[in-house]
Amino acid sequence: MYIRFVNYLDKINQYRKSKISNRNFLIILAVIVGILAGLAAAVLKSLTHHIEEFLQSDWHWKYKYYLYFIFPMIGIFLTVLYIKYFIRKTKFETGLTPLLYAISKKSSKVEAHNIYSQIITAAVTVGFGGSTGLEAPIVTSGSAIGSNLGRVLGLSYREITMLVACGAAAGIAGAFNSPVAGIVFAIEILLPEFTIPAFIPLLLSAATAAVVARLFYTQQLFFLVTEGWKINALFYYVILACFIGLFSIYFTKANYAVKGLFYKIKHPYTKVIVGGLMLGALVFLFPTLYGEGYITIKGLLKGDYHTVINNSIFADYSSISAVVVLFTVVTIFMKSIATLVTLGAGGNGGTFAPSLIMGGLIGFIFAYVVNLSGIAQLNVSNFIVAGMAAALGSIMHAPLTGIFLIAEITGGYVLMVPLMITTAISYAINRSSQKHSIYTKALADKGELLSHEDKDTTVLNQMKLKYLIEKTYPQLYMNDLISVKMNEIMQSHKNICAVTDELGDFKGIIYMEELFNEMINHPDKGNLRASHLVQPAPNTITENDDLKMVLEKMEQDNVWILPVLTVQNQYLGFVSKTAIFNKYRALLMRQNDYMG
Repeated sequence: MYIRFVNYLDKINQYRKSKISNRNFLIILAVIVGILAGLAAAVLKSLTHHIEEFLQSDWHWKYKYYLYFIFPMIGIFLTVLYIKYFIRKTKFETGLTPLLYAISKKSSKVEAHNIYSQIITAAVTVGFGGSTGLEAPIVTSGSAIGSNLGRVLGLSYREITMLVACGAAAGIAGAFNSPVAGIVFAIEILLPEFTIPAFIPLLLSAATAAVVARLFYTQQLFFLVTEGWKINALFYYVILACFIGLFSIYFTKANYAVKGLFYKIKHPYTKVIVGGLMLGALVFLFPTLYGEGYITIKGLLKGDYHTVINNSIFADYSSISAVVVLFTVVTIFMKSIATLVTLGAGGNGGTFAPSLIMGGLIGFIFAYVVNLSGIAQLNVSNFIVAGMAAALGSIMHAPLTGIFLIAEITGGYVLMVPLMITTAISYAINRSSQKHSIYTKALADKGELLSHEDKDTTVLNQMKLKYLIEKTYPQLYMNDLISVKMNEIMQSHKNICAVTDELGDFKGIIYMEELFNEMINHPDKGNLRASHLVQPAPNTITENDDLKMVLEKMEQDNVWILPVLTVQNQYLGFVSKTAIFNKYRALLMRQNDYMG
């Protein structure tokens, strides 16, 4: 059946190649990806909000306080159970880091189960109160659609990568009804070096997804009413940007700290219990932390400045401005902790929405405090919107995505200048401290990030030493008679051979030139053994060494070939500069295809 299916696909590909150019076919596929990703976005949002409404519809608020203790834990527990019993053959990963890794190291292969598993786990996690966003899961789901469609149709790495980017753009466009932000996101995060023709598939995919998602899910995310911005407020936008830039550095460092704490907990259900109890306590004290948190921002944009503290156990003190200020500031930091705990405990989601919420709350409290002080009268809604863009741009290292996304979802294009100023400054502050974003740092530390600043290192990091080991070189034991092994040595056509003991422990090498000289000149050539000719290798490498280090060793010792050993000193084979350079050229050509 499988062979018949493959043959059928091959016939289809041959037919379409004769009728449709690759460029036009890619455009058609981009539209298909857009339709499917738009449907996925609508399903995810609807499913999540139905879970939330079901859990909250029949309960009075005083009972909800206690249910908040267990709802998030239940959501994370269900997510972990689903992953354990329904995703057995492959690894399930959350966030955008695995997607970047797939592009950099796995030929843009995104496992097919991500198409639906990201939707199910994210809906359960966030619907039950997990303090994360839905955007990263829908981006991964859309990218999985593009990746698997391209692989099934036998497309090249470049074309599959483009469909992955189309799926990501469509995911953002469908989730936010923001096609422009979807395109910018795909370019900033996934296609940092692009050409103009790449816009066409991205444009069609994002626009299609926005239309499809709008057909099935019509709720507007935010409504912004503003009369524009004033020149005398620019100074305060700059100050806000500095605050958010510093906060983004804190959030980045907190991300690694919390991940490290949960990484030390080995048992998955222990993580669920610890994280669930922590999250439940936080949501109990700060109801704003429940789920995505967009409801709070909507209330603030409408002028309800007590919405942060309302429905909490501190609601009776909402008339005291100082309490509102203090509660909001604490909520901002607790939102960061709640998000990271949700992900660390095993829940699915991303930091996209939390970045918006934290930035919006910082913008609100900044303008609110300035107004209370009487120093100036600022438009609070404008600062909320600017804070959202700045936080997203600085935390994700995607300033253009932050600017265009917020402008689209709030209708705040009239605020484009404040958005640009706050986002650029906050991003610059974060970048001065953090070279890589929270998505790319882990890959960069391992040398697995597709970088366009150091292409040589990037290509070398894509190469695996174990695939370059040549095992056709002759191997002699210490006690082997050279005369007995001569025929085998001659047939190998190699200029070097390895010498080991009977257990495979590496002892050294023999150069063929010296071996032949000894066989000619040695008076007792019949009894000449490998142990008489073996000499130490100029250097050795292990199977886990990276290729950049291998080349450095070769340059240092002025050799073209080195033996490869295990960490236990077992001989595996040889690796040569020729093999490395051949693979390097092949990968460099593939990377150039990706960029062009």
